Amino acid sequence: MKFDLKDKRAIVTGGGSGIGSAISKTLAANGAQLHILDINKEAAVLLVDEIQAAGGKASPYRCDVANQEEVLKTIGEIGKSTPIDILVNNAGIAHVGNVEQTTAGDFDRVFAINVKGVYNCILGTVPFMKDKGGIILNMASIAGSMGINNRFAYSASKGAVLTMTYSVAKDYIGYGIRCNSISPARIHTPLVDGYLRKNFPGEEKEMFEKLSKTQPIGRMGTPQEVADLALFLCSDEAAFITGTDFPIDGGFIKLNGD
Repeated sequence: MKFDLKDKRAIVTGGGSGIGSAISKTLAANGAQLHILDINKEAAVLLVDEIQAAGGKASPYRCDVANQEEVLKTIGEIGKSTPIDILVNNAGIAHVGNVEQTTAGDFDRVFAINVKGVYNCILGTVPFMKDKGGIILNMASIAGSMGINNRFAYSASKGAVLTMTYSVAKDYIGYGIRCNSISPARIHTPLVDGYLRKNFPGEEKEMFEKLSKTQPIGRMGTPQEVADLALFLCSDEAAFITGTDFPIDGGFIKLNGD
């Protein structure tokens, strides 16, 4: 069976909701044993219950990826009890604002989670992969590859994720560790709905349509579409791929403005 992850052990950060939840369920459905790290332990527990009810294997962990001590302890405990084959660095936060609208606190918080969080998890995982190889998949964004209005800190953080991906791929190719990234455009998650309710009360439908049409394909992506790409990149079918970013953007990067 293609994309079979039987006997593979995977860590997914921010795995309790949104894209992370879809990735966790998809990897588990294809045989992987999941270790789901999320700052919201309750969300991780609920997802684990769902995965187990469907016949999958998963364990929840409360972990703040910005806290290096907590990350190294959590991943260290996992690595001592089982091999780690896959790391999906999905945890991240958004921020809206140009440079003048971004406080030092805003900037530090975005980088603590989106950049240092990725660094912390790779730092904790690589030692467990060096003997046998492994897969690291980072969640970047189209905002890290091109200019997006009012996303100063977020764009900068995802640009860092992109270049960390290239660096890790080059440094660890000799150890059999593959490192790639995914760059989504707008994906319809509960966070999008919450953003529209908060900022455009009474105009949610109109704004949703407007945001959808910024993708040339005419709609937002779904978490499952991102999860299916993640499944491929975490599988042996992608064994010849490393050091590459994969936009999943409905044509946003290449077709906008043409």
